[in-house]
Order: sequence, then C-alpha cells, then structure tokens
Amino acid sequence: MQNVYCNKQNLIIFVYQIKQFVMERLYVFQEQLIRATTFLFRRDFIDKIEWDERLIGLIGARGVGKTTLILQHLTENTESKEETLYITIDNLAMPIESLFTFAEGFYKSGGKRLYIDEIHKFPNWAIELKNIYDLIPGLKVVFSGSSILKILDDKTDLSRRAVIYSIPGLSFREFLQIKLSIELPVYNLEEILNNHETIASSLVRSFQPLALYNQYMKFGHYPYFLQSESTYGIKLNSTINYVLENEISTFLRADLRTIQKLKRLLYIIAASVPFQPNISKLAHALELNRTTLLSYLSLLDTAEIIHSLFNSGSFYGKLSKPGKILLLHPNLAFCMNPQNMNQGSLREAFIVNQLKYNHKVELSNAADFLIDEKITFEIGGKGKTRRQIKNVPESYIIADDLETGSKNKIPLWLFGFLY
Repeated sequence: MQNVYCNKQNLIIFVYQIKQFVMERLYVFQEQLIRATTFLFRRDFIDKIEWDERLIGLIGARGVGKTTLILQHLTENTESKEETLYITIDNLAMPIESLFTFAEGFYKSGGKRLYIDEIHKFPNWAIELKNIYDLIPGLKVVFSGSSILKILDDKTDLSRRAVIYSIPGLSFREFLQIKLSIELPVYNLEEILNNHETIASSLVRSFQPLALYNQYMKFGHYPYFLQSESTYGIKLNSTINYVLENEISTFLRADLRTIQKLKRLLYIIAASVPFQPNISKLAHALELNRTTLLSYLSLLDTAEIIHSLFNSGSFYGKLSKPGKILLLHPNLAFCMNPQNMNQGSLREAFIVNQLKYNHKVELSNAADFLIDEKITFEIGGKGKTRRQIKNVPESYIIADDLETGSKNKIPLWLFGFLY
C-alpha cells in the first residue's frame, strides 16, 4: 500500500512539474514573440477596445493585423508578467487538452488576463470559453481568430457574454500615416460632407493625395505591404486561395470542383463593370442552382472577399438577391484581374469599403448609393455632373482624380479618413 501511495504522490508531483514547465515555456515564447515583433505603427483601433471587459473577441480577415494588435496591447499593459499570458493554438509546443483546465490553472497561479490567438483551431472553443466565463469570473480573456466563418458560426454559445470587435483593413488615412510617418486626423461623415473644401485644402499641404491614393488602391489594405510592396499581390492571392481552399471548403465540406466554381465566380466579379448579377444566368454558367449560388455569395461576403449590396428597404438574408456585388477592396482587383480592371468598380469598391465600417450602405434608386437611409452618393470621375441627382435632397457627387472639391462635389480619397 505504501508503494502505491508513493507512486501516486510521485505521479502528482510529475504532472505538476510538467504543467509548470509548459507554463514557463509559454512565458518564454511570449517574451520571444514580443521581442521579435517590430511595431512599425500603432492603430487607433487599440484605444476603441474596452480591454476591461471579461470576454473580448477580435475577428477579421487573415493578415489584417490581429496578432500584432494583441502583442502591442501587451507591451502597453502595466500588469506584471505573471498576471498576463499570450498563447496561440498554432503553437505545437503547447499540449493543452482543455482550455478551461488551462485557464483555471493559470488563474490559480495568479493570472488575470489570458490572450488566446487562432482560437477557432481549438475543438469546441466556444463551449470552453463559455465555461471559463461562467466559472472563472476573475479571469479576463481576449481571443482572436482568422476564420471569420468558423468564429461566427460557432459563437452562439457566447451570446450575451463576449464583446466581439471586427477589425477592418487599413483605411487610406492609416496607410498614409504608415507611409509618411505623420499623424493625420479622423473626420466623421458629417464633417466631410459639410467642410470638405477646408479639410482637403488643409491635408494637401502635407502630401499629394492622388499619387498615394493610387498606391493604396494597389497594395494598401493589409499591413503586410510593409514587408514588400512588390510581393504584396502574391501574398494576397495566397490568402484568398487559403480562405477558399481551407476555410470555405471545410465549412461547406466541399470538393475541389466546388472550390473551382467559387474561383470562377470571383473572377467573373473581378472582371465585370460594377457587377449587377443576373442570378439565373450566373447559376447556369456555374452549373449551380439559384439557392446554392446565393448561399455561396453570402459565404464570400461573410469571409470578407466581396461586398453584396442590396436595394434600399430590401430584406437582407442568405436567399436575397444582391442588387450589386463588389470586391471587398480594390487591392483584390489588382491581384485577381490586373489586365481587365474597371475604373468604376475600383471607385465603388473603395468608397463602400471605407464607409461600411461605421455606416449602412445600400443601393440608391436615384443614384449609386444611399448612406444611412438618407444621404445619396453618385460616384464618378472629376467630370461627373449633378444632372442625375439635381432634384435629390442631401445628394453629393463623389469624384476621383480630384484633389479638392467644391460645394456638393467631394474628392473620393477624402472618404479614406473616416477611421
């Protein structure tokens, strides 16, 4: 009996030592990662997050900078090293069978804040986080994931518990701050509409907006342009293929033939003048039924590859026909179909991308877009006139190739200062 008792005690001590070793290795990994990460800029988004919430989720497209944002926050956190810990589910040196058990052990050893990256790769992650929230109220948890489809599909268990933040790509303003190493203000929509002449005149003293706008359209949406502008398109293409071949494929349990159809669908959208889909013809061309095609479009929208736009007042849903489809941002057009780009599509992709973060964007019956159910935008070149919208209240011409505007004609690039 004595031997059995000793063996049991030895096993408990051994397991404890293993756990301590793993925890120490994770702290070492955290320090190494922070030291190895060069913070070339700081996004204002860090200050918009209520970091004292008990459960925070950060979602966003792959490559948008979620990990960098977390690590930057860690460097600014004044709590002691032992109270904060960053882990990533991608770390193969981290043998965790249960997130709850791990979090419980971390909390009992004095931990206060746990940051979990790539959460969607852990089995039953939402249930684990729910249990942590319910049973360890003293622990604050921040989690992030690149698979937006997986996160949004599984987060039902976290309703009323988690505060979810969606991190957008870089705005034109943020791109300028990084490229030029200067601080630039954010302007809300009302300020731009009412004071655009003064704002634009002030800004063009610091930089040439049109030349830099053209750069942004080609490679400015994701921060990894800092690694190399020349290989940006290759990386972006790899990112889109990964989303299609791994995330959407897994979500749909799809075969290679289905993924090829999704790629053909994206090519059609990229090659078109602002794309107003004929669902029946498109479904026939792709050998899909109408319901399946609409479901695929909804998935591509959720995965942040396209924007599906609907007529004002219409019902939004998986089986609703979008009135117009745009690529999420202009960089995708340069990446997917550089020989056959349409200037109208690029303009519209830019304005919708910059507006949708804080505003509701619908198709207008009188012009191109209806913003927040009351403001009408007509998008065009610098020669665009008000003829089409002269009798429409609260209507504006948004024009590219224009440094400064006049009255109700506003430069397109200026809407890149909304966040």
